[in-house]
Amino acid sequence: MLTSFGKCFVGMVLVCLLPVVQGGEAEQNLKAFPPAEPGMTRHVIFLEPQPDESLFKVELQVGKVVKTDSRNHFFFGGSLEAKNIDGWGFTKYVVAKLGPMGGTLIGVDPNEPLVDRFVTLGGEPQLIRYNSRLPVVVYVPEGAEVRYRIWRADDKTTIVPAK
Repeated sequence: MLTSFGKCFVGMVLVCLLPVVQGGEAEQNLKAFPPAEPGMTRHVIFLEPQPDESLFKVELQVGKVVKTDSRNHFFFGGSLEAKNIDGWGFTKYVVAKLGPMGGTLIGVDPNEPLVDRFVTLGGEPQLIRYNSRLPVVVYVPEGAEVRYRIWRADDKTTIVPAK
């Protein structure tokens, strides 16, 4: 039979382990993702559990902060590829090469100061499934940044009448 001190000690140990047991599934699954290869960096996102994760998407943004003029729109060449991790069935996201940078050609006053901007890959936004049980792991060339944004949908739908 445990003394009150023993019960208190066991309770404290359980409380300390609770975050590891509850939120640890994504951290445990991280071992399936290999370290970054030379010249690449690995970025890991742990998502918060949501009541209905089908209402959420994750937008991945890969790019760099560069000095540009403030009027033109810029983008990097390259693509974000989803690749399967053999033996696990998990998906990793890889940008093999970032660049070259392109942009619009709006005339700008040459005396206008340059500004720091986060310039991303060109094309459509990269929306992926929201799944808090797995980490989102992105491999990018050294010097590139990974940012993300959470998109939320309303659970209300609208009926479209036939015409």
